[in-house]
Amino acid sequence: MTRRIHAALATAITAALTLGLGACSSTGSSDDMDKPVVTGGDGIIGGTPVKGGTLNLLSNTDFDQLDPARNWTMPVMDFGVRVLYRTLTTFKAAPGAEGLKIEPDLATDLGQSSDGGKTWTFKLKDGLKYEDGTPIVADDIKYNVERSYSPELPGGPDYARVYLNAPEDYKGPLTGQRLGKESIEVPDEKTIVFHLKRPVAEFGYTVTLPTFAPVPKAKETGANYSNHPVSSGPYKIESYDRGKRMVLVRNTFWDEKTDTVRKAYPDKIVVDQTLKGTGVAERLIADQGEDKNSLSYVDLVASKISEVLTNPELKARLISENAGCTTSLQMDNSKAPFNDPKVRLAMQYAVDKESFQAAQGGPAFVDIATTYLPPLLTDGKTVDHFKIKPGGDLDKAKALLAEAGQAAGFKTELTTSTGGKQQAEAVQAALKKVNVDVTINVVDPTAVSSIVGDKSKQTGLSISGWCPDYPSAATFLPMIYDGKIIKDKGNFGNVTRFNDPATNAELERIAGLSDKAEADKAWLALDASIMDKSPAVPLAWAKKPLLVGSNIAGAFAHPVWAGQVDYAVIGLKSVK
Repeated sequence: MTRRIHAALATAITAALTLGLGACSSTGSSDDMDKPVVTGGDGIIGGTPVKGGTLNLLSNTDFDQLDPARNWTMPVMDFGVRVLYRTLTTFKAAPGAEGLKIEPDLATDLGQSSDGGKTWTFKLKDGLKYEDGTPIVADDIKYNVERSYSPELPGGPDYARVYLNAPEDYKGPLTGQRLGKESIEVPDEKTIVFHLKRPVAEFGYTVTLPTFAPVPKAKETGANYSNHPVSSGPYKIESYDRGKRMVLVRNTFWDEKTDTVRKAYPDKIVVDQTLKGTGVAERLIADQGEDKNSLSYVDLVASKISEVLTNPELKARLISENAGCTTSLQMDNSKAPFNDPKVRLAMQYAVDKESFQAAQGGPAFVDIATTYLPPLLTDGKTVDHFKIKPGGDLDKAKALLAEAGQAAGFKTELTTSTGGKQQAEAVQAALKKVNVDVTINVVDPTAVSSIVGDKSKQTGLSISGWCPDYPSAATFLPMIYDGKIIKDKGNFGNVTRFNDPATNAELERIAGLSDKAEADKAWLALDASIMDKSPAVPLAWAKKPLLVGSNIAGAFAHPVWAGQVDYAVIGLKSVK
């Protein structure tokens, strides 16, 4: 749901709202339907898969970007790093808290830090090869990190640019320029050393991102690399008709002895990208033929949730876990009346989050959000900062507006995509009760970011969200509330244009802490501080409802990849 909703998050949450959750109406209010939907027992559907067979993924959309230097959208990152390429470290293949732990992937360990956390060294395992049998060497990882600087390859994670001690004017390797030893050293084929601008205690987590997957320079195809990234993972692309069908087969040079995470159960993976959301749901509900060996790549449409939740057999095949992302009502803090903190605080009390939840499909689809950081980043616990009733507190909202000189209310606009109209109407109805007249500006999904990200076009309100790239508030709060990253145009991170000197200073201070536990406490305190200044209203923590076929095994929602299934360990119950 973000520019992961980084480019992944501005892109990722907007994408999630557009693709189904945002467009759906409430599904009802029976007691059974109001219960949270979770996978039972150990959180894994179908037990342990068998080896072999064909796994089918049913989708209504193409992968936006499989180039590892540009892959920053959920759930494409999950698919890329579990199926096609490996990174220096990766997350464990397990549900719940266990899945938040990292372990070595291409590297022999989680990295050795020195120089107070400013230098990180990784050694590669023996026996690592690409799909053509070519050995994977440390310079291939360096090369892909360098590619993330290339203006010709936009849209990917920017942690390398933020963290590495690299020249400000470096433009990537496509023109022949490589980074020097002051940035990345490759003393031999098995060793890579990163030199950072400042200490980064969690750099071992940072290198789970696809930026830190290997790309062989000899196979560079620039902007076309996404069509066939060279596999370092268990599968390789046999065919890819973009927007229609992808067929993956085993990478025979992938050695399971070097990979403790990916089990590669199926012989083949076929991705059908030609379906509509309702078509995906209908086929998985019917559960006929090859669809028994299928799972949904996209969220279950809300129009089908009642049918699924009221049928025990279907409900047993549904995964719906918190995705770790926060959807918020964004206010343009740079313009009146939202430049007044008291007006912004009034919005916290005026919004009816229960109505917003219903507009997204109800409790099976979203939890009500009570702070910016999702539970994934608050040790699994829900933080309720203001303790406002989910339906709002109109008296308190009106009192705050009166204190701000806005007792008579005001008019504003809210920009949303065609898929987000119903959520926008829930906000509109709630604010009307405190004399705030909201005009909804519905635009094509592709136009939302360009409007909200342009200071001259941005409306007072918008709805979008953010997901962390890995379980750290360092991938969350700085991306959306650092005043130094605001741009007049192309402003996809801090869309509220919140520029508070005290917050900026604290973001910088926490970023320099070398002790992760100390940093985690500081992030929680800063989240509370920003809530008090109210640049946005947290509305919902999205879930990811996914239906699987009756012959699917090893299916669970991974906590890191926004509730998507973990493709590292999924497969079939039986192979006929």
